[in-house]
Amino acid sequence: MASGVAELLPDPDRDTAYTLLLDGAPQSHVDLADPTHLQFEYVRRMAAAIDLLAPPGQPLRALHLGGGALTIPRYLATTRPGSAQRVVEIDGPLVEFVRRALPLPAKANIRVRVGDARAAVEGMRDAGYDLIVLDVFAGARTPAHLTSVEFARELARVLDPGGHLVVNITDGPPLRHARAQVATIRAALPEACLIADASVLRGRRFGNLVVIAGHTPPPVAGLARRAAGDWFPGRLETDLDRFAGGAAPVTDSVAVASPPPPAALFGNRT
Repeated sequence: MASGVAELLPDPDRDTAYTLLLDGAPQSHVDLADPTHLQFEYVRRMAAAIDLLAPPGQPLRALHLGGGALTIPRYLATTRPGSAQRVVEIDGPLVEFVRRALPLPAKANIRVRVGDARAAVEGMRDAGYDLIVLDVFAGARTPAHLTSVEFARELARVLDPGGHLVVNITDGPPLRHARAQVATIRAALPEACLIADASVLRGRRFGNLVVIAGHTPPPVAGLARRAAGDWFPGRLETDLDRFAGGAAPVTDSVAVASPPPPAALFGNRT
């Protein structure tokens, strides 16, 4: 597979749950009987944001860039029945493996397209989605062409004016990549906040930072409560001018892939 060697590891604590491993590293966790059970901390933070972006149960037009085991699309199909969802995943063999080994719910309206995320977005119509989830990794790194302000503006174009973008960013001390990505995203979608483990925000370890951005403000009060009360307590950061620290938006001409995780942490990517 383009993403590496894929295998499924049964969850010893849940008979209907599996972890998708790529080259031995945990990539996704899915409970087929209960798609609302979310194991990874950054996925839980993404789901909390999605819960709060619209009234409970309201269907959304959702675009997922990066597929994996389709954890978030399954969650959305369960919590917001009737949502029209499109997934773009570059690894065709991985898509087929997941469809075969981890079947989608029968009534889920989830269409999966094999292709490059940026090329797919550039061909989409304006304002077609209420929600865009960006979680693309080649190996353990986000490809450079998905980290630029030109791409962020394409995402803003296909997002409904009242919609939101939810992005998974990985970085470690001194958070240079994350700061630049926050500046880049806000150049296209200025109303934003981020959620991360306090130790990640303090530059003490490598980890995930979830950014929620739009033309309208995200629900920061609710996000703060959900983050603080989660299994994996997180911290909400709203002063993104301070967080970005003067970082400039990244353009295509200088864009680079996100930094790789430390070798000791690769097998424990959250």
